[in-house]
Amino acid sequence: MVDKRIIDKAVKGDHKSERQIYELLSKPLFMMCLRYLKNQEDAEDVLTLAFVKVFQSLSGFEFQGPGSLVAWARKVTLNECLMYLRKQKRSPMMVEPDEHVRSIEEGVIDKLSADELFILILQLPEGYRTVFNLYEIEGYAHHEIAEKLNISLGTSKSQLSKSKAYLRELIRKNGGENATKII
Repeated sequence: MVDKRIIDKAVKGDHKSERQIYELLSKPLFMMCLRYLKNQEDAEDVLTLAFVKVFQSLSGFEFQGPGSLVAWARKVTLNECLMYLRKQKRSPMMVEPDEHVRSIEEGVIDKLSADELFILILQLPEGYRTVFNLYEIEGYAHHEIAEKLNISLGTSKSQLSKSKAYLRELIRKNGGENATKII
């Protein structure tokens, strides 16, 4: 967690405080970028852009507690990820439905470790991955996702449903509930 004193020093240009903030936030924000962009180089580029924005806007940040900077930096980074996808003209919703994806037990996904789930999420088509991350990982509601991605509420809901079915099928293809074979 980052306390207010470190933020205040960083606002005044203290490089040691800026470095502390970077070191505390860089890994979780990078992993977040990877969940959306899949490609390490793209994730690094977006993370750099996000940190530039965070530090440029830090003077306007309103401290509300120890976790508030983390939450704010996550939002900035998420917006940078979505803007990157838009700029690449890779609409996150351009996914053709896969008629071969079958539904299996809902609880299978819940039994995976975080690392196993991360690897599976990276295998999702971009549209499925984007909605899944926004809903299941970031905690956005469907109406918020629809607004962020400029899609309909129904599209958000269907993409989430299809992403879960796709994940279940990936698990089934890779040995049932033992997703470690994917690694």
